[in-house]
Amino acid sequence: MATAPALRLPDVETMGAEDVLRWAHEQFGDRMCLTCSWQRQSSVLIHMVSELGLDVPIVELDTLVLFPETYETRGRLVDRYGLKLQSFRPIDAPDKLWETEPDRCCHIRKVEPLERALAPYDAWITGIRREQALTRANAQKIEWSERYGVWKVQPIVDWDVKRVEAYIHVNEIPYNPLHDRGYPSIGCIPCTRAVAAGDDERSGRWAGSNKLECGIHINAPLIKESND
Repeated sequence: MATAPALRLPDVETMGAEDVLRWAHEQFGDRMCLTCSWQRQSSVLIHMVSELGLDVPIVELDTLVLFPETYETRGRLVDRYGLKLQSFRPIDAPDKLWETEPDRCCHIRKVEPLERALAPYDAWITGIRREQALTRANAQKIEWSERYGVWKVQPIVDWDVKRVEAYIHVNEIPYNPLHDRGYPSIGCIPCTRAVAAGDDERSGRWAGSNKLECGIHINAPLIKESND
């Protein structure tokens, strides 16, 4: 596992999202990227980075099985903010692997592409929030990822969903319309369903199983795909 390089951290937990982004950009410059899943947190961060005038590379993980609404949202955000995307796709993903080996499917479609995407960078801006799931409850605004060997920058980790929605509304930012149709968390078509109002935000992901994460935000050793 990669060891964290020396970095003098301010008291980032008391800093607002914009100040976290400014500080991170001063530290890492063009060695930092923003990954987008085209959910509402992506809309917030893209707008925020644009308003701050920060030149941050935008990375997407196109699993090839995303909702049409997700691709449409990507297009609207690209047009509005003039984004130049770095798109990473799975290499030879077996069809319907999600039915038999969902963890391996996620590894092929998301984890391995992210590993390739982050290779040139020292820092990675993500939109995860603590309230999304118990697996994210201890996430910090700045933390080291041993798995990928980069600093994770999570400016809105302490925001709740109402604050996210209000920011989008006030700034009239394009967002994924599936959020208005009972999808608080949006992933791949086969593994995402709508949920009832008041249900856990990520309860519609891999519903009916004990799987909670795709794997990209789990700080565990990467498992290389075998060629056997």
